[in-house]
Amino acid sequence: MIEIKNIVKSFGDKEVLKGVSCILRQGETNLIIGGSGTGKSVLLKCIIGLIKPDEGAILYNDRDFYNSSLEVQQSIRREMGVLFQGGALFDSQTVHQNIQFPLDMLTTMSEADKRERVEFCLQRVGLEGTGKRMPSEISGGMKKRVGIARAIVMNPKYLFCDEPNSGLDPLTAVKIDELIKEITQEYNITTLVITHDMNSVMEIGENIIFLHSGHKLWEGDNQTLMHSDVAELNEFIFANKLLRDLRS
Repeated sequence: MIEIKNIVKSFGDKEVLKGVSCILRQGETNLIIGGSGTGKSVLLKCIIGLIKPDEGAILYNDRDFYNSSLEVQQSIRREMGVLFQGGALFDSQTVHQNIQFPLDMLTTMSEADKRERVEFCLQRVGLEGTGKRMPSEISGGMKKRVGIARAIVMNPKYLFCDEPNSGLDPLTAVKIDELIKEITQEYNITTLVITHDMNSVMEIGENIIFLHSGHKLWEGDNQTLMHSDVAELNEFIFANKLLRDLRS
């Protein structure tokens, strides 16, 4: 579980996050949604330690990330897996080498154990036999799967996915959503997905936080989302539906 307490973050005179609080529950797909510029990415960066909030606290299973020793912070970081928006694969490395990278950097595992772990992760995301390929030789959906495999190779307790469906066709996006949900439940991970994709929200949104202008305006699940009386959320839902209709 991750507890986010009254997070405030400004850049110059622009206040981006205005006292955001929520709980990300273990074993569930937690989603943060909202339009562009609402503070989603800044909140994610605060949660994973890339940006320090001006006020508030981030607690990982009761460990206060920003008020802990460097040793505790490093321990928490080793428990994180991150799927970046663009995949962030190393173009000069094979699929296998990309997935093995965290093991090389952060563990003392033998080469044989590393290979076994990488092959297991490739199998788990449905990419058996692709380890020798280069990123330029695989599709966008496969790159996202490689990114997921790399994110889980260290057996993380916390999985963070930044716009995992960005640039994917609808069918591939659904498969990525299903994979994220399966892994979350199978390994009982605390998963956070940053998205503006309403298809993802309705498919895997077990715990949804809606941000607008730096405030948390609504929190609930995909069963109660459509019955919200929050005008900004209803506008966000309608705009996404209209965009999908125009594209279809």
